[in-house]
Amino acid sequence: MTVVVTAVFHPAEGRTAELVDALRATIPAVHEERGCRLYAIHDADDGTITMIEKWDSRDDLAAHAGSAAVKALQDAVGGLVARPTTVTTMTPLPAGT
Repeated sequence: MTVVVTAVFHPAEGRTAELVDALRATIPAVHEERGCRLYAIHDADDGTITMIEKWDSRDDLAAHAGSAAVKALQDAVGGLVARPTTVTTMTPLPAGT
């Protein structure tokens, strides 16, 4: 069963553009990981940057969590966020598309 994840990044004051650039630089490596269906950033109205992810399975998501791509992402955004990223993992319900 697929898994959907949101990761909400809280940019440090004046660092939003740098955060977006850092995330953009790390996305291609994630797209190459097994089970990655979607890994895209969005500019939210509240000033946060939200990553929306979709994975084929929880096993694929678990492998992603321990991957070199995630380590690179964490290293890239470390000094660009005001507080820890808010990550929510969800299982789709059988409703909607």
